[in-house]
Amino acid sequence: MFPLLAAASLAGAAMPSLAADYTLQDLRIAHPHARPTPPGARTGGAYFTVRNAGKAADRLTRVASPAARVVEMHSMTMDGTLMKMRPVAGIDIPAGGQVALGSGGYHVMLTDLARPLVAGDRVPLTLTFERAGTVDIVADVEPAGARGAAHQGAGHGH
Repeated sequence: MFPLLAAASLAGAAMPSLAADYTLQDLRIAHPHARPTPPGARTGGAYFTVRNAGKAADRLTRVASPAARVVEMHSMTMDGTLMKMRPVAGIDIPAGGQVALGSGGYHVMLTDLARPLVAGDRVPLTLTFERAGTVDIVADVEPAGARGAAHQGAGHGH
């Protein structure tokens, strides 16, 4: 079924938003989503929150997607008035804690998109964690202002 989601996403089929949370052992991946990109855009971002209900820390070590040739985890920080964005090798998820991936901090960078992201599309992602393993999720492409935009970030500044 996962390849079908990838094909539908890449073919441009608009699907209703079915925002879902995903569970992998003690981890919960909440509200995976992306923002639409302008026509011809080659980059986009994906966002979600990882909650760790376990007693041991974990680490997100890899994200993959058929929607983009290159998928990286990035951090964004401000140095005075200069925004610095850098790829990171992993994102630590503390025991009993959570990490939000949004447009103003950690996020998933989708580079060399197969096609621009359009509201209603669904972007398949495969997340790999050091301890918990791998889980396939789907990020709904939601317009700015949709549920979660205020706390996850309304867009991606690339």
